[in-house]
Amino acid sequence: MASRRALFAFALLLPAGALAQRRRAELSIDQLFEALKVAPTDEAARAVEAQIWQAWLQQGSPAVQLLMRRGMRHLQARALDEALEDFDAVIALAPEVAEGWNKRATVYFLRGEHENAARDIAETLAREPRHFGALAGLSHVREAQGDPLAALRALEAALAIHPRLAGGEERLKELRRKALGEGI
Repeated sequence: MASRRALFAFALLLPAGALAQRRRAELSIDQLFEALKVAPTDEAARAVEAQIWQAWLQQGSPAVQLLMRRGMRHLQARALDEALEDFDAVIALAPEVAEGWNKRATVYFLRGEHENAARDIAETLAREPRHFGALAGLSHVREAQGDPLAALRALEAALAIHPRLAGGEERLKELRRKALGEGI
């Protein structure tokens, strides 16, 4: 227990920027996921979550990282065609980078292309099975496809990895109500 607290405390000391790259190497992605599971507060969990996202976004060559940043700017601006082009390029250059698939899945979801989104989420999870963002996204895809039970199962999987996922508990109650009739 004390070692988990020490691990969590160390995780919080790491800033989520390029300057932390050397220190982040001391704390592996596996250790970050362990710290995420034992985070004592929502704020602490968000800090560790930010480090995990940063690690995912820093994968690949400088060109891949540039395309990811550009794609994310296009995604935020809802320039979905441009974002799709950028994430297509990320996947072509670095198909091993899970976050490229995840971001493209987001674009597909926003375009209403749910099967394409689900396919890219499967590719994301094949590369990073602990990708709580992809699992949460799959929950939304399955709900949009009219399958609340599959949506519930995907969200439960995300929460097993990231117990303090923002909005997770409220969404879990809603999906349980829709899928299982609980809380009616």
